[in-house]
Amino acid sequence: MMDKQFQIISDSSCDLPPELAREKNIRVVPFYVSFDDKTYLKEVEEVGVREFYQRMVDNPGVYPKSSLPGIQDYYDAFEPYVKEGIPVFCICITTKFSGSMQSALSARGLILEKYPRAQIRVMDATVNTVLQGLLVLEAAAMQESGAGYEETIARMEEIKNTGRIFFTVGSMEYLKAGGRIGKVAGVAGALLGIKPVITLKQGEIFPSGIGRVRRKTMQKTVDLLLDYLRERGDDIGNYSIVIGYGYDRAEAESYRDMVMERLSVNYNIGGLPIYQIGATIGVHTGPYPLGLGILEKAIH
Repeated sequence: MMDKQFQIISDSSCDLPPELAREKNIRVVPFYVSFDDKTYLKEVEEVGVREFYQRMVDNPGVYPKSSLPGIQDYYDAFEPYVKEGIPVFCICITTKFSGSMQSALSARGLILEKYPRAQIRVMDATVNTVLQGLLVLEAAAMQESGAGYEETIARMEEIKNTGRIFFTVGSMEYLKAGGRIGKVAGVAGALLGIKPVITLKQGEIFPSGIGRVRRKTMQKTVDLLLDYLRERGDDIGNYSIVIGYGYDRAEAESYRDMVMERLSVNYNIGGLPIYQIGATIGVHTGPYPLGLGILEKAIH
């Protein structure tokens, strides 16, 4: 049987709190973010997530941009483990949103030229943000349980397509600026003050409703979660569920209370973690994304 020691790596789209990533021994390769198209700073390492959102709130006419990790960033992340003979499992943001995975694959190719025996597997998470974080944590849970390298990779491939994000944003402006929705929809949203409800699945976003009042769009995200749980027809205990938010932690806590109250009607659920959505996705959503991520657990 293969040595069970291996290293999990992800890009910073996974939005795991840095202290949790350290606790689980997950290496995070940062995206870059810029407010002026000239200076790009490493997410978390050089510009904190709270600082990023504060700058968006303070400068509403400015649309920041993100840039993917480069080949060298991944090479530098992979090489220390390869030198030690430790297999690497790298989980990247959906390829439909970013070329991060291509950077990782290119770095892998360069590593193999120098270290032909290196074991590096790069996987398209088909998800992003806090849902990508859940997938990375499930890989860590497999590792902690004693599962081997190939077994863990195979299980992640099985469960990743069960992932969903149901979320809303403060306005359509940032989605429009980032090219994530059609410009006509963006213009209509700007004129009418409409707030969209969006589903992310298998790497793509889909419109799932609209509303003028944020409380209603927040409720709609829970409707979508409940519909998905009914569709799966499975024990809620077999799923990880997380709250994702941007700038407003107090709103996220209020939202969690509302979600818990609605879930408790039909399900027994102990609690829901709250993770902050990072800059990689925040540049597209603006400062007020709020929603739910759900993923089947690797170990039932």
